[in-house]
Amino acid sequence: MKTEIIDKLSTLMSAAFGFVAALAWNEAIQSLFREFFGTAETLVPKMAYAVIVTVAAVIAMLWIGKVSDKAKKLPLIGKRKPVQ
Repeated sequence: MKTEIIDKLSTLMSAAFGFVAALAWNEAIQSLFREFFGTAETLVPKMAYAVIVTVAAVIAMLWIGKVSDKAKKLPLIGKRKPVQ
């Protein structure tokens, strides 16, 4: 039970830091968008921003999934074989 609580807290803290990082990136990307398109008050720049960010997020998630799958297939160093 103790390790499960630690695991859940670790997941929660990682998600919280990820959320803070996402907010920071959101602001940075919006500022960059304003540099190229002027104010982002009209619908077209907002939609373009949303589409670009969504496509980038999907590509990143696919890449992370592939890396995760490869990492799961690697043998663990120092892992003991089960006793039979």
